[in-house]
Amino acid sequence: MAGPSNIVIWRGITKHDLPVDRLLDQAKEHGLSSVVILGWKDGEPYFASSMADGGDVMWLMRNCEKQLLEVKP
Repeated sequence: MAGPSNIVIWRGITKHDLPVDRLLDQAKEHGLSSVVILGWKDGEPYFASSMADGGDVMWLMRNCEKQLLEVKP
């Protein structure tokens, strides 16, 4: 990600919203094998997945949900 060299990207937990472009760029840098994207577009839910199997998508979403619920404040 290009930008000033004196800016440090926080990789911890935050309660602040992050810019979509920054988040997507970071995901690309991690070389993920599969992705599920959930978001809002014009006030409507948006969904996209690189996985064709709905069961695999739900498994990934549920595992991520579990991790999110287990985050210590």
